[in-house]
Amino acid sequence: MTDMKNAPCAFRRATDHNRMRAPGAMALGAIIAAAPAAAQTSLPAVNLGDSTFQDGVAGPGRMVQVSVSRQSADRFRDEFGDVQTAPRRVRSTAILVQASWLSERRVLGAWWGAEVILPVVHVDLDLGSSPSQSALAAGDLFVSPILLQWPQTTLLGRPYWQRLNINATLPTGDYGSNRLSVGANAWRFNPHYAFTWEAHDDWELSGRLHYLWTSRNDEPPASANARSVQPGDAVHLNLAVSRRWGETGRVGLSGYRLAQIGDDRIDGHRSSGREKILGLGPAVSRKTGAQTWHGAVHWETSARDRPEGVRASVRYARTF
Repeated sequence: MTDMKNAPCAFRRATDHNRMRAPGAMALGAIIAAAPAAAQTSLPAVNLGDSTFQDGVAGPGRMVQVSVSRQSADRFRDEFGDVQTAPRRVRSTAILVQASWLSERRVLGAWWGAEVILPVVHVDLDLGSSPSQSALAAGDLFVSPILLQWPQTTLLGRPYWQRLNINATLPTGDYGSNRLSVGANAWRFNPHYAFTWEAHDDWELSGRLHYLWTSRNDEPPASANARSVQPGDAVHLNLAVSRRWGETGRVGLSGYRLAQIGDDRIDGHRSSGREKILGLGPAVSRKTGAQTWHGAVHWETSARDRPEGVRASVRYARTF
């Protein structure tokens, strides 16, 4: 492996692209299953909009990243898109600490690496008809033992980068069936494919496509009145376009789309209602040396069977 002690020499090249990126940062929404009027089962928190500019670009080395995300939702829509009277409001703040590593060992032509993410989440839930609930605790641990980053290639004659991340989320977070919780009490398999295409020297397009499978929860919230619940499978996409701004910055548009593609199961029986959401908003980033700052705001619309509001996030990453 390249010696990284004195300088990030594994990242050096003519441009500023070849550096470790944030392969798996994820947004954490509130867990609302404790609310009587909420859906009996809901998808766990996933990455919605927390990966944007130059997402597919990376090279051998190490990275530490800290992300702060804030979600505020005042509308809860049912499976038909109608606003529910309760819950009335949810506010959540998440701090995610991430450590990533890419070696110079090649697997299928790609650099092999790994990463881990630990979230700490605070949630406030206003039920409307009863006292508000809140929770502050560590969330479920995200682990990726298989991270494959391919070197730069070309697409339509322009630079193209790509990465495959095979990961799992462990049910280690705080959870209780009779209270508001930040953990899901279920295993998750959430692999993704990330890419960046440099369409022009100043313009780039990046995306990340995820698939989500969630295991059965055999200790569901008491409000579900069930022995077990299991959310349906889902896919979610982050997409961003940006333009270079000066020597160190980028500005652009970021968005995400979540669509549940499988039915929920309650006590093994299929349940109607599939979650959907669309988020769009501006994003900016600035890189100085081995440090990168990124910020984004997303306004949500077209929600089905889930809360709808505004998400804001700030990330700081340091490569070694």
